[in-house]
Amino acid sequence: MAPTSIFSEKCAMSVLKDQSARTDVLNRLRRAEGQLRGIQRMVEEGENCLKIGQQFSAVRKALDSTYLRMTVCFLEQELNVRMQPDEAQKTDLDAMIKDMETLLARIN
Repeated sequence: MAPTSIFSEKCAMSVLKDQSARTDVLNRLRRAEGQLRGIQRMVEEGENCLKIGQQFSAVRKALDSTYLRMTVCFLEQELNVRMQPDEAQKTDLDAMIKDMETLLARIN
C-alpha cells in the first residue's frame, strides 16, 4: 500500500473559497473565452495566419496568468488556514506570496 500524507489528503478536497479570487479567475477565463471565439472567427474568415498566431499567443498568456493567479490564491488560502498567522505574520506572509507570484509570472 502506498503511503499517503495528511497534507495531500487535505489538498485533494480543497476548493478556492475566496469569492473575490473566484470572481477574478472567472472573469479572466471569460476574457480568454472571448479571445478564443475571436480566433475562431478569424479562421472562419480566412484571416492571416500571423495575426491568428499572435492571438493564440495572447490567449495562452492569459490562461497561464489565470492559472498562476488561481494557484497563488489557493496557496494563500491554504497557508492561512493551516498556519493561522497573527496580523504581523499575515502581513509578512502576504508580502512573501506577492513576491512569489511576481517571480513565477516571469517564468515562460
